[in-house]
Amino acid sequence: MKNLYLPLLVLAFLLAACGGDPAPVTPTENNDAQAASETTDADHGHEEEDEDHEHDQAEDNHSATDGLNIDHFFDGALAETPEIVDCTLSDGTATSCYSITVVGYPVNHDVGPFCPTTTAATADDVGIWLDGEAIYDVDGAFILSLAEIYGDDNWQLYDDDGNVNVTESVEAFEAAARPDVDPAYQNHCVEGRMEWLPDGNPVPTTALIPVAPVSADNAQSAGNLGITLNGVVIANAAPVDAILSAYTIAAFDDCGGHINPIDGYHLHGARGCSEVGDAAEGETPIFAYAMDGYAIHSPLPTDEALDDCGGHTTDALGYHYHASPAAENAVLPCLTGFTVSTGNAEGRGGDGNRPEGDNAGGRGGRPDFAAAAEALGVTEDALVDALGGPPPNFEAAAETLGVSIEDLQAAMGGGPGGGRQQGGGGGG
Repeated sequence: MKNLYLPLLVLAFLLAACGGDPAPVTPTENNDAQAASETTDADHGHEEEDEDHEHDQAEDNHSATDGLNIDHFFDGALAETPEIVDCTLSDGTATSCYSITVVGYPVNHDVGPFCPTTTAATADDVGIWLDGEAIYDVDGAFILSLAEIYGDDNWQLYDDDGNVNVTESVEAFEAAARPDVDPAYQNHCVEGRMEWLPDGNPVPTTALIPVAPVSADNAQSAGNLGITLNGVVIANAAPVDAILSAYTIAAFDDCGGHINPIDGYHLHGARGCSEVGDAAEGETPIFAYAMDGYAIHSPLPTDEALDDCGGHTTDALGYHYHASPAAENAVLPCLTGFTVSTGNAEGRGGDGNRPEGDNAGGRGGRPDFAAAAEALGVTEDALVDALGGPPPNFEAAAETLGVSIEDLQAAMGGGPGGGRQQGGGGGG
């Protein structure tokens, strides 16, 4: 009888172990470089959190190792404990998503510097400028060379004494950061400061990211592209043409981020400032997650074959992205997976929303998209999709919607809290 009871006891133990409740999702500091760099099935065991979802999460994914690992985030990068919530992707897939709120500033390095104060400033004193083709130190030599670099003698960001025109107040910053840059702040280096944000606080952003990424047949566009492991939103490309046409330079810091009045500090270029862990041979470290749930690694130093969105699949890591070179002013050109659908109750387009509360509205609040859409005679979803961003592209949106830029800006508010603060000019 002893031999009969022993297998039964072992079987009972195994059944009990398999039936336990899943562990809560909790952000943790990851100081073990090796652990941070490894991606295993266990890391992404949340994929089967809810068996009742309509989509079979084991299908249509690039690899079983794909997915977000909360443990990769720096300590303090998340404003609150992530939750897993129901969500709907833009293809109609009902699934589960992480609701993740990043703090809105890099927890592992200082923000800035940005603009020079004089034409004698060196690279050590300033940030950088990314114009889609090159990276420039925004030093005195750069300021003096702007007319030559861009072939336009109207560039003059400095006075006869060599002092550089810099936005030095919140009023100047907001006037220079709007799509229709105030003429008084043309020929300025636009510099935002954290203390100029609502109540002087960073702007946290809540993103909904699929627990199990769902790949699409075609490249997908997005507003915000992802979140970094050190607590920052990755924005779409800054509107370089609009910035330069107003004779402004919206300087970035050396990590490729800068500040606008609505979104606070956000990233436009991957500069290695939020990397975690070591990289396998032929790879680069992870530094972020895209809004579709796939990991984003630093740019590859070689001409490795990547897909149109900068991704590829390896045995160790599954499908993941590699950021574009920072000079291109776009961390990723597109996404290969579906994000949360526009107008979903938990978020807008998977772009990431500012949480409700004291800091939710910025100066004057978030634009009223519903009212603007009604005024323009379009749907709210059509308006949001056309604007893109942040920052929004008003010229492209007006063409898409078949309205004038003036009507679009008027519908969006035009004043504080309206479209002008979205950073289509110098704010980026």
